[in-house]
Amino acid sequence: MVIRYLEILEAIAETGTFTSAAKKLYITQSAVSHAVAELEKQAGTALFERLPKGVTLTPCGVSLLEESRHILTACRNLDRRINHLEENTPVHIVSSITIASFLLPEILSELKTSFPQIQLSVRVASANAAIDILQRGNADIAFWEGAAPKGNFQTIFLGSYKLCAACSPDFDLSPPVITPDQLCSYPLLLRERGSAIRDTLDNTLALANLKAEPVWESVNSLALIKAAEAGLGITILPEKLLSDSLMLKKVRLIHLDKMKMENQMLALFHKDKYITKPFQILIDQLKNKDIFML
Repeated sequence: MVIRYLEILEAIAETGTFTSAAKKLYITQSAVSHAVAELEKQAGTALFERLPKGVTLTPCGVSLLEESRHILTACRNLDRRINHLEENTPVHIVSSITIASFLLPEILSELKTSFPQIQLSVRVASANAAIDILQRGNADIAFWEGAAPKGNFQTIFLGSYKLCAACSPDFDLSPPVITPDQLCSYPLLLRERGSAIRDTLDNTLALANLKAEPVWESVNSLALIKAAEAGLGITILPEKLLSDSLMLKKVRLIHLDKMKMENQMLALFHKDKYITKPFQILIDQLKNKDIFML
């Protein structure tokens, strides 16, 4: 089936003659006659009644035209959009959980304010899973925490955040300053292995030949904060995520001795990635954004 033949069928039905259809479509009458012959050959029946002063559709011709209407409408809509396909292509984003909790919403909100037509798709995963999703080509860009991973990536530095230890104000904590060894002796409420926050803590403790054995492990930082508020132990999280509980005095910060923990926040995409117009807008927004420091 040739789409052009269906357009010719429609034009003949609307104008009533092969000659008028040819003029409407700016083609020759022989091209119209050829198209009708091909359609009738495929249909195995006549599609037009040839009359002295023109033509009219047979019942089979009417049926074919009705079947063709939605196809022609879809093709015309596509024809109008084809020059804007790239502009309408969504940008697929994968983000680590922590960045999605406080930085990404701000970035995307500003982007949508400046470019309301831009389409975005966001998936939230652990830091390691986010990189895996990017490497498999299931995302255009990944928001990642920690040292830049190995690979053929273009990197945009977004800022950094410090990790803090916090507990309930009533939690039994004797010394004012906690050493790494003492920290490990308390019940710990920690993010899951594979998260950037947990990796940074584990690497810091490993330098002192120590290992965290949490009583709570969760992919949900809010669950850990609520557990800390309830006096169930000490949690290690970015201060930004603890800010509401600190303001309400539901938790307090703990001073850690010789444990300075900080994570970089990066946006990563493949160096050989084709950059669509919407994707370039996002990249420019990230490069021009003030560095986010906590």
